[in-house]
Amino acid sequence: MELRQLRYFIGASEAGSLLKASAKLHVAQPALSHQIAALESEIGTQLFDRSSRGITLTEAGKVFLDHARVVLADLERARTAVQDYGSVPRGEVAIGFTTTVALTATMPVLAACRAQLPEVRLKIVEAYSGFLREWLQSGRLDLALMYGDEPEPGLAKRALLDDRLVLVSGAASGKMPKKLALTALAGRPLLIPGRDHGLRRIIDEACAPLNLQLNVVAEIESLGIVKRVVEAGIGETILPLGAVAEEVAAGRLRTAVIDSPAMLRRVVCSTNATRPDSLAKAAVGALLQDVLRQMVALGAWPARWVGPPASRPGRRGN
Repeated sequence: MELRQLRYFIGASEAGSLLKASAKLHVAQPALSHQIAALESEIGTQLFDRSSRGITLTEAGKVFLDHARVVLADLERARTAVQDYGSVPRGEVAIGFTTTVALTATMPVLAACRAQLPEVRLKIVEAYSGFLREWLQSGRLDLALMYGDEPEPGLAKRALLDDRLVLVSGAASGKMPKKLALTALAGRPLLIPGRDHGLRRIIDEACAPLNLQLNVVAEIESLGIVKRVVEAGIGETILPLGAVAEEVAAGRLRTAVIDSPAMLRRVVCSTNATRPDSLAKAAVGALLQDVLRQMVALGAWPARWVGPPASRPGRRGN
């Protein structure tokens, strides 16, 4: 298997036809067809369905496409790492954020990266923790800010902060106490994610020792939708305070701290423990840590910092 075959395969899959791919890749169509056929022969399966309208990936082709992209991305990382050894960080770094983390951290992280690492190009992906975990393990992501510091095979995690969960109500629902007991959630009309969602598991595990039965009137897994529904007064939800800070400041939502040590979500920076660092990846990891620490210290992210202390002047923490 040759690297050019992988490039030809990816180019053909993106173009949707061998004719368009040959023009884009600057290679004659017969040569392109021959290389893709040779790749299929070596793999032992058909990667494209061919018709007069063009080409489409088979199910096997879709699987192989993900792996081919990882191989070429790793090659590019290796080339960049060698070329940039001892120089300034540069190249692409792919970061994954969960939805609530993305809402809070994206703009500060982008601004800091533009100012401090101008030669680094960020690729930011927003997804559930489960997807981020898979993409870290497959090599599609370099770093991910996600929830949960429990050990997982192949992943290195660094705990950064604890997000406290709060009860969120619409402004029209009346005055909210600053703090309420976990048992006070019983009977309240809650709009929370389904049982497979990480946030829901934290809520259920906190309630289990008390045999607390919650009144879940609907399961909603979209942050934007649940905030709008709560704002309309249809029910209440449970979220990290940072996820609703803008709406609270605008007077559209109200919050109350849930008085339970179990109602916390730990944010960690995760990497693939089996893949080597590049200069750019290490620099972005340090930048992420610094930006989040500063946000917590300034109150921009209402959370408790549990990560490493600030680096001493002249040094950057990893």
